[in-house]
Parts: sequence; C-alpha cells; structure tokens
Amino acid sequence: MKIDPIDLGILELIQGDLPLESEPFARLTEQLGVSVEQIMRRIEQMRDEGVLRRWGAVLRHQQAGFTANAMVVWKVSPEKADRAGRQMAELREVSHCYLRQIPDSFPYNLFTMIHARSDAHLSEIIARAADGTQLNDYLIIKSLKEFKKASMKYV
Repeated sequence: MKIDPIDLGILELIQGDLPLESEPFARLTEQLGVSVEQIMRRIEQMRDEGVLRRWGAVLRHQQAGFTANAMVVWKVSPEKADRAGRQMAELREVSHCYLRQIPDSFPYNLFTMIHARSDAHLSEIIARAADGTQLNDYLIIKSLKEFKKASMKYV
C-alpha cells in the first residue's frame, strides 16, 4: 500500500490524542478535503494492509488504579522462548512482552511488563505466569516512579 498525503494526515491525528469533542474528525475533514466516511475507510484499509495493527484508547494505568506494576524478566532457553513468550503475551495483565538479546552477564532474556491493582494481585499474576510457562528463574523489578509514558509518533 502506498501512503499518500491524506493517509499521512490521518495517521498524524490517530497516533496522538483525538480531540475530546462530539466530532473528533471534523477539523481533519476540513484540512484534508475528505469525508469522515472516507477517513474511516482509509483507516480500515491501512489496518487490512498491515500498516496499522490497531488504534484505540490508551489507558493511563496508574490513574485507573493499576498501581502495582513491575517489569518481570525471565530466563528462558532458546527452544522454549517462542512458546513462553506467546503464553505470557496472552495474559491480559501483561502489556508488553519481548524476547531480547542480552549480555552474557545477565541471563534474563524474556521481558514482561505486568500491571495489577495491588502487590498481592501482582504476586498472583507472576505465580500464574510462572506456573503456566514452567519458568522459575525470574526477577521482579517494581516500578517506583514514571518519568515518561508516551506512544511513539511516526509522522
């Protein structure tokens, strides 16, 4: 799919915060000279073509009550890594799951970000993840303070 200036305008809008108003696309329709229906069709086409994975609301988890957050790093063998990563990614409390290249001095190669409403709930989620993947060598790195949380902007 070739991205044209109209698509770029749409992408610029939907990768950020939509205006909190009854017609969030109104200004964009004026700027680009297209209808809301055309904007929605183009968004759907970009999703179908794989340009967009998805678009939707971003929850500020701290303000929503998810105050117990931790990066949990897991030691997993290369032959079990894909399966374990897919299992972790299926947990609704896991927002990020990455297999990473690591230095020899740090054996934990599967990284997960887990969000919970309490420390007790966080411990339960981690135990469930460990049981489900049969991974028992991990470190819990709790979040203390958020300095930045932003989605990447590409256009």
